[in-house]
Amino acid sequence: MSASHPRQISIADYTYDLPEERIAQFPLEVRDQSRLLVYQQGRMADAHFTDLANALPPHSLLVFNNTKVVQARLRFQKVTGGIIELFCLEPLEPIREVQQAMQQTQSVVWKCLVGNNKRWREGRLEMPLGPNPEDGILFAERLAPAEEGYAIRFSWTPAERTFAEVLEIAGLLPLPPYMNRDAAPEDQNRYQTIYADAAGAVAAPTAGLHFTPRVLEQLNQKKHQAAFVTLHVGAGTFKPVKSEVMEHHYMHPEQLSVSRETVEQLLRHLGQPIIPVGTTSMRTLESLYWLGVGLSMGSLPTEDDQLLVPQWLPYDQRTSLSVQEALESILTYLNQQGLSHLQATTRILIAPGYQFKLCNGIITNFHQPNSTLLLLVAAMIGPSWQKVYRHALANNYRFLSYGDSSLLLP
Repeated sequence: MSASHPRQISIADYTYDLPEERIAQFPLEVRDQSRLLVYQQGRMADAHFTDLANALPPHSLLVFNNTKVVQARLRFQKVTGGIIELFCLEPLEPIREVQQAMQQTQSVVWKCLVGNNKRWREGRLEMPLGPNPEDGILFAERLAPAEEGYAIRFSWTPAERTFAEVLEIAGLLPLPPYMNRDAAPEDQNRYQTIYADAAGAVAAPTAGLHFTPRVLEQLNQKKHQAAFVTLHVGAGTFKPVKSEVMEHHYMHPEQLSVSRETVEQLLRHLGQPIIPVGTTSMRTLESLYWLGVGLSMGSLPTEDDQLLVPQWLPYDQRTSLSVQEALESILTYLNQQGLSHLQATTRILIAPGYQFKLCNGIITNFHQPNSTLLLLVAAMIGPSWQKVYRHALANNYRFLSYGDSSLLLP
């Protein structure tokens, strides 16, 4: 299964048979009653999520992704009765930073997936924002093809509303495609983490869905610490790998934001366990190192005027920079620029062959076959990912977004 370079990894080596009935279609009645498979130094144990505080290495720093899922699906009904569904992926104009774009008023341009595109020949779509004329109207105009979608101009009345408010009124929650159902009322609460704060994701950071105030208090009593980052999860997280080898797979971009306080907290915790809650937190933490490397060398590329971690940078960039030096480079940059947060775009691919810089394990759900998320798990625990997944399947663990959890400690 080893490859000379992650570019040459064959995705066929990272698959398994996932029966449809093992995919959790609905959440458990109580969040923290999910099961927890603990893998540590080659040994496995079955537990429950309320055992997490005891299962973690002493004095762990857990890093949570506080992104909030927005109601990104908009269903417009044409005069003829046909339905055109627009799935908002990322902002294009007048600003491309997600959280700021959500606060735009009057009009925005977003990249969208278009359902029933062939039936939308011309003209703009309309949707009432309430039962009364004064409640306003949402308009959608198709501008041009964009990468894997279309540029759509949205405008609305009353114009002083923010786009976030418009989506809250008119949008639907974007459940993962493998659930094959529309969102139910309970999903409005259960497909968000209890600490969700920064609106902008189109999919939940699902490893965090298990946490409750009770679990957080247990972590606190055990002297574990918490830090928060933001990575707005894109629809690309569900994108299957269709290329035979990873060299031809194009990683989706995701926007991240990390505060100066969190960078300082990470610096203080170096030498002790840093455990990301979910693959999105892991991608953020590992991207931080490479952002620090680029800033220290003055050679970091940009995309749409944002700092960028390219897909293959960790495998192509030779550096001896320590994690401490990389994080200190970020603080220097923030101070020089007068910024409170580092904002960037990451396309990082974490796959077998990757050398972890900040992460000492991961809390994560069970992922789809043939996915980049499964590659990330394999990068963390090596070929043992097969043993872990066989155990989960044989012992009736629930899979994917609403499924059970695992704590993986190499």
